[in-house]
Amino acid sequence: MFFDILFINLTLWVSFTVRFEGNIPIVYRNNWVYYAVVVTSLRMVCFYVFGLYNSLWGYSSLPEMIQIIKAVSSSSLLLFLLDQFVITPSIPKSIHFISLVINILLIGSSRFAIRLRQEILNAFESGRKHGRRVLIIGAGQAGALIIREMQQQSTPYHPVAILDDNYNKIKRYLHGVPVVGSIQQLPNTVKEYQIDEILVAIPSASNERLREIVALAKETGLPIRIIPGLLASGTERITLAQVREVQIEDLLGRQPVRLNIEEIAGYLKGERVLVTGAGGSIGSELCRQVARFEPECLFLLGRGENSIYEIDLELKETFPALSKLPVIIDIRDRRRLEQFFREYRPTVVFHAAAHKHVPLMESAPDEAVKNNVFGTRNVAELSDKYGVKRFVMISTDKAVNPTSVMGATKRVAEMLIQLLARESKTKFCAVRFGNVLGSRGSVIPLFQHQIAKGGPVTVTDPEMVRFFMTIPEAVSLVIQAGAMGEFGEIFVLDMGEPVKILDLARDLIRLSGLVPGKDIEIQFCGIRPGEKLYEEILTSEEGTNATRHERIFVSKPNDLNPARFWEDLTYLEKWVSNADRVKVVEKLCQMIPRYTPSEYWRAQLVTAARAEVGATVEACAVQNKGRL
Repeated sequence: MFFDILFINLTLWVSFTVRFEGNIPIVYRNNWVYYAVVVTSLRMVCFYVFGLYNSLWGYSSLPEMIQIIKAVSSSSLLLFLLDQFVITPSIPKSIHFISLVINILLIGSSRFAIRLRQEILNAFESGRKHGRRVLIIGAGQAGALIIREMQQQSTPYHPVAILDDNYNKIKRYLHGVPVVGSIQQLPNTVKEYQIDEILVAIPSASNERLREIVALAKETGLPIRIIPGLLASGTERITLAQVREVQIEDLLGRQPVRLNIEEIAGYLKGERVLVTGAGGSIGSELCRQVARFEPECLFLLGRGENSIYEIDLELKETFPALSKLPVIIDIRDRRRLEQFFREYRPTVVFHAAAHKHVPLMESAPDEAVKNNVFGTRNVAELSDKYGVKRFVMISTDKAVNPTSVMGATKRVAEMLIQLLARESKTKFCAVRFGNVLGSRGSVIPLFQHQIAKGGPVTVTDPEMVRFFMTIPEAVSLVIQAGAMGEFGEIFVLDMGEPVKILDLARDLIRLSGLVPGKDIEIQFCGIRPGEKLYEEILTSEEGTNATRHERIFVSKPNDLNPARFWEDLTYLEKWVSNADRVKVVEKLCQMIPRYTPSEYWRAQLVTAARAEVGATVEACAVQNKGRL
């Protein structure tokens, strides 16, 4: 402020001197103090109003310069108006214009001198520390922002060179850092500039292009970091804090999910939301995302105390104002579950509790049915009974033309909620999607564990493919689909392109800094019981219709016979209670004509059928003895 007052008065004297060519008339000299007080007071008030004393001038740029121009121009305009009606004798009009220009130059220069000083200090500090020499891949907006932050902040990173495939940028400079060549020149550039670390700053790159860049960078043996692709939408400012190591989801090239926040908030805000299976991968992420929409209360229901404790503790730290209640209940316990519904009356239910591990469920079909079918029936029927507004079930692509017990049980659960929706005021729906990266029991953690042990990495079949989504992406679409459910629809998420499991294994090995086939062997172990080479999202009869969200589709409903279904469910319950696993699988085959049991269960069914036929023939022979 002291320097501003000094510059304002200096400008006033220079303006009069320039206007009168050094010979200021005595009438103005006699009123000099009067002019100085009026001009200084008015300009300082305008400077304060326009926030010239609120900025960190060590980081000033164009927006701050615009504020200076506004403040000086506004004060000059007010002075001109006062000069017409109040100030006597009036100041010559040309002096107002001259002082406007000089004030902007002096006030602006004083601020940017602070910025220049900061830049010099940063450059000196960077040179003194000899920070990690970084090679930036990409001379676009993301690269520019990251380089500027490295230069302005006190960081251990020193950008020394840039590579970009746009030949118009080569041999030019970005914030003083040279663009030295194309990306294909990466290995030579690393040697020439003695690079310590590589940063890929192309968040909009396709997954194919990113694979190529990462593979090229891995050959150098240097650490590689990346700006996540989900920032490519431009909805948030890219900062150095968002830079991280390359992860497998970066190479899958998933597009960011855009949600209708108002629509979601409309059915979650102020509601009592229940998440079953809240300690699992999907359930815990549901809790995190639902908490953002300010429910009246969030119920974390599960049967595993440790996992429920962990998500409860996490939410307590992340959302301290959230009203929540951890609940330890097994969804198969109808009496305890009803006690909870009667006492707490949830209004929105996300049903994520299920047995999902395909090989394990092949060996325990009765347990799979208990949890996935009758557990779902308990939660769904109680939701109907106690007036839940919306019920969203998490399903799977394995429910389509199932070849596993797990898939068959999830298909029966889908059919169950479709039939309940016909009679209920509750809005039921199911959401069907494929594999999620990093979930418990998924292939990614298994591969990572095998790589950490030194291999081998086991792949079931070289041609096996799967659809993949990230957990937050899948859950975001589940919540969005919940806003659309009305009459038992089965929503299908756009899973993108299928990914070969073999390619996934190779990518994970490379991301670990190793070479597939050399450092880590890949072995093929054969398809496990209940698995398919190719997963499907829809049955041939279903097909899809579009919804109002570009990434969510709704399957066309199948014709279900309610009387037949509930009768089959009664028999299924009988065989489960008798622990007759062969009968359980047989009943699943009857309920789902497109279910193809595994080779083991087909053999068991044939053996049981032969025994049943033999027993029938023997009974007939005894009954008709002496007459045949």
